Amino acid sequence: MCSVLFLQFISLRMKPASWPSNISMLAVACFYIYLTAVQKIHADEFPQNQRVPFSLPNLMSRDSLLDQAYNSGPPPLSFDYHNYDAMTAYLRAVNGVYPNLTALYSVGKSVNGKDLWVMVVSFSPYKHVLGVPNVKYVANMHGNEAVGRELMLHLIQYLVTEYPRDSYVRFLLDNTRIHIMPSMNPDGFEVAKEGVCEGGQGRYNARGYDLNRNFPDYFKQNTVRPQPETEFVKQWISKIQFVLSGNLHGGALVASYPFDNTPNSLFHSLTSTASLTPDDDVFKHLATVYASNNKRMFQGRPCKGQSGFKNGITNGAKWYPLIGGMQDYNYVSHGCMEITLEISCCKYPPASDLPRYWQENKESLLKFLGEAHRGVRGFVLDVNGEPVEGAFMKIKDRDVGFRTTRHGEFWRIILPGRHILQVRADNYEPEEIEVIIAEDRPTHVNITLGRLSDRNPHVFKDSSVISFPRT
Repeated sequence: MCSVLFLQFISLRMKPASWPSNISMLAVACFYIYLTAVQKIHADEFPQNQRVPFSLPNLMSRDSLLDQAYNSGPPPLSFDYHNYDAMTAYLRAVNGVYPNLTALYSVGKSVNGKDLWVMVVSFSPYKHVLGVPNVKYVANMHGNEAVGRELMLHLIQYLVTEYPRDSYVRFLLDNTRIHIMPSMNPDGFEVAKEGVCEGGQGRYNARGYDLNRNFPDYFKQNTVRPQPETEFVKQWISKIQFVLSGNLHGGALVASYPFDNTPNSLFHSLTSTASLTPDDDVFKHLATVYASNNKRMFQGRPCKGQSGFKNGITNGAKWYPLIGGMQDYNYVSHGCMEITLEISCCKYPPASDLPRYWQENKESLLKFLGEAHRGVRGFVLDVNGEPVEGAFMKIKDRDVGFRTTRHGEFWRIILPGRHILQVRADNYEPEEIEVIIAEDRPTHVNITLGRLSDRNPHVFKDSSVISFPRT
């Protein structure tokens, strides 16, 4: 494109005196074309299928990445609330300064046409690397719960600037692909009001729907009309197999974990009984990792008009049941361990409070991401060494399962101990293998499946919920 523009430029036979200014304009135009191409990558052009619509530079060496991070100055970021245009400008600026540590893409648009931006921060921001887990943070799902939106911008800034200096940040970026969505509800944020701690102005999307009641539910049919924002997020997490996720909210101070709903849903709004997943130990651990690194949250102090939470964690349904929550959907339908992080008593506090919220949550946000490197991971292959895509897997006696990627990869966060890993796939012999999970590192396991005889084919029937029948 730029070469065509240059040829057209010289063909105009402009006076030499006007060349410097026009060449400058041409350079700016080319740079803008490049940034636009980079920033409009959509989730369906991202891994796992790795369809990229333009040529990208090869992965930089670690030394080159470190040099770039050392020598680059980050774009300015104040502790203020950033509206949609300011947020977009900041994300583009970061990508422009750190093009080899970040990638910016949109998973879709809100009701009012605002992009649902996601920034990847990683040593390999554009390409999926075999065996490297994908993790995510989603904030501002309720538009008037604004603190998480700003913390995500500061987290991005911290990751790219500390990469050359902080060994833990470098470990995260060298071994994880971190996807950060600062705002799932940009329309709601635009009508919310700073300083308003309660109420619903800005909570809902532009059509008046609560996005955290808009996902398919494990226990009860959700009859609420699907909204664009939730549909795009569903498509996003169906294309990238996320291992771990945090969903940032405001209005309380607690780390909440699945299930959010309960099978006794007839009186769901009146009950406060815990609804435990088969991975309750893992979810309690994940919630504790976040809460224990946030002093105020871990103390369990109640917000005004609320009860406190022991050690700053709670089962979602025990707190209050809800239908159509995002964390249950991530876990049941896609095997992603997601928890909900309520990080401020006031939903939209004054901007002057933002530095305090950043200091309170910084360590929690970082340590939580590291939990993606706990448990078991590996590949499922056939006898010829080819990947088995879509193999159904679960930990024995834990009936919510997960499945392999198109490359045969799998990851599962599980606590230390001995576990039986079960694998099934269409037309393959089922397999069980014992794995020993350590505390300080993930266990790597490659599993080979033998094909069934053509005379005795077996088809394992999938369902909308990825789970194994009880035996």
